[in-house]
Amino acid sequence: MEEELKCPVCGSFFKDPILLPCSHIVCLACARNITVQTPEGETPVQSRASGSSDYDYLDMDKMSLYSETDSGYGSYTPCQLKSPNGVRVFPPAFPHRHCSLTCPLCHRSVSLDERGLRGFPRNRLLEAIVTRYQQSRGLSSSSNAVKCQLCDRNPVDATVMCEQCDVYYCNACQQRCHPSRGPLAKHRLVPPLSQTTRGAASGGSGGGSGRGGAQHPPATARKPATCVDHEAENFSMYCCSCKAPVCMKCLEEGKHAKHDVKPLAVMWKQHKCQLSQALNGVSDRAKDAKEFLVQLKNMLQQIQENGVEFEACFVAQCDSLIEALTRQKAKLLTKVTKEKEYKLKVVRDQITHCTMKLRQTTGMMEYCLEVLKENDPSGFLQISDALIKRVTSSQDQWVKGALEPKVGSEFDLTVSTDSLLQTILQLDFCQGKVESGPSVPAAPLLQLEKCCTRNNSATLAWKVMVTPGIPIEGYILELDDGNGGQYREVYVGKETVCTVDGLHFNSSYNARVKAYNPIGLGPYSKTVVLKTSDVAWFTFDPSSAHRDIVLSNENQTVMCNSYDDRVVLGTAAFSKGIHYWEVSIDRYDNHPDPAFGIARINTMKDVMLGKDDKAWAMYVDNNRSWFMHNNSHTNRAEGGINKGSTVGVLLDLTKRTLTFYINKQQHGSTAFENLEGVFVPAVSLNRNVQVTLLSGLDLPKIIKQ
Repeated sequence: MEEELKCPVCGSFFKDPILLPCSHIVCLACARNITVQTPEGETPVQSRASGSSDYDYLDMDKMSLYSETDSGYGSYTPCQLKSPNGVRVFPPAFPHRHCSLTCPLCHRSVSLDERGLRGFPRNRLLEAIVTRYQQSRGLSSSSNAVKCQLCDRNPVDATVMCEQCDVYYCNACQQRCHPSRGPLAKHRLVPPLSQTTRGAASGGSGGGSGRGGAQHPPATARKPATCVDHEAENFSMYCCSCKAPVCMKCLEEGKHAKHDVKPLAVMWKQHKCQLSQALNGVSDRAKDAKEFLVQLKNMLQQIQENGVEFEACFVAQCDSLIEALTRQKAKLLTKVTKEKEYKLKVVRDQITHCTMKLRQTTGMMEYCLEVLKENDPSGFLQISDALIKRVTSSQDQWVKGALEPKVGSEFDLTVSTDSLLQTILQLDFCQGKVESGPSVPAAPLLQLEKCCTRNNSATLAWKVMVTPGIPIEGYILELDDGNGGQYREVYVGKETVCTVDGLHFNSSYNARVKAYNPIGLGPYSKTVVLKTSDVAWFTFDPSSAHRDIVLSNENQTVMCNSYDDRVVLGTAAFSKGIHYWEVSIDRYDNHPDPAFGIARINTMKDVMLGKDDKAWAMYVDNNRSWFMHNNSHTNRAEGGINKGSTVGVLLDLTKRTLTFYINKQQHGSTAFENLEGVFVPAVSLNRNVQVTLLSGLDLPKIIKQ
């Protein structure tokens, strides 16, 4: 409660608190400090000071503070100050010189009328509560002693207070500025609040009050508040319209004639009842807050204990994994040791055998050389046949296989740790505990050893730990656009293996999968990155080819049974990137003009490629060529094809162009530009031509440069 009893300006307990129109409270002295002058005629838009007060001093009584010719600041230093709470305060100013006061809490400004600070009601209730609180806490009055308000530097403790001037004086300043003579002799000087409180507690007397030796009443005994306009009248009624207490004379004078006026005691009880009811609600909330705080403090201990227990459990799990890996490591090292010992034994045996054979051969060679030195023909011929057989037999022992090691120095043992390492890297905590009853499925685990790409297709496989009581209805597989964009669903079903076709070449796709059941969708798996092939490997497509087309060589070689041109498409589709393939001419009779290029999947199959608006092609004979699209022939170029020639097709979807090559050299200018969409390789030919497709080729050197 102590914070409620402290002034927002000075930070100390309230002294002579006054109530501002905004319902905030400040000390009277602090209100004087934050009062500022405003230019002549300027009045803040906020409400003016109004209300009742028990102050009965007059403005003329402040002549001891201000002269007629000063600037309005008296002996105060004309500079801005700051209170202990950081609120900027100003020296006092004349109320009748268009002064205003700004609330330090809500910053609402109010103009002071001719009554000055007397226009604000004094909060006697708060004053009594502060006094009672200080007495109950045994607070020292010396620590809260009121300082003299007229000392220039190092103000000393005030000894008296003028009730009319509402100013605290030390003995020296009181003798100098407020002598007890002339008009000031009628002013009443009383001890400061802290001394009065101390005097009341000790039974002492108050100097300057004119009642020396009298016993002060307790702090809780207060005289009834009187009307500011009729000092002899106590408040007896309450005006609900003005929200202020009034006396009977105010009512007789007609100031509140048309207002809703009720007895003061009735309204006092009514407002007390309302405050009590509001306090009951706040009390319930405060009780809940205390219980919540107890719960939070208990949670601290539980978190500490559970954290230690969980850490120990997690360390045990990791230790078991490490132990299992260590056992497997020892097992595999045993295999490596056995393989090493086997290889060493084989090589040592081979060394021993080869050394023995070499020693025998060397001895025989030395013996034969000595025989060749002899000059006895008959003796030589007697043993020459046998020696020749021995040498020949020895030569046969050193055949090629005998001089090769039986084992290699390399170890043909391979251990694949990629999938295990990926699994370890994917090891993570699952948020939340499995609640009793049905729940959503757990996140699937992608089987990286089974996930792969081929050309522009990706195959993914996954599994999920089956938990009793948690059914799984199916899975949802999602891929991004190959460029880090948004995910899209590519498969929904019950299978745990899925192949996605038609992806972009030379692209990296992020894939993830989640399971679902009647309860809802489960969490996503970890993301796996799959990169499609840099170059396209493809064949001719028998499913979309004309019926007169004949395919062989695993669908890489094509011929036709008809004298009319027939179209066959490739199995790959391109929408981005740069792609190059070639077609070799295996047979070329009677100078036909096959066509090579690209097409949409729904192009016409029974006419030459390029006759419709869904194909872009170059048709060529043995002397010249033309580009054709939508039956429009353009850009005739000299030079044709023969048996053994190759026709290259360069589709650059980065530049959106199509270019042709014959025998590795660019043929003509760029054939087509501004190509957009999805294209498939295409060829049209008749029975006089047979060609073979060559895919997966690097770009021509001129393009790389």
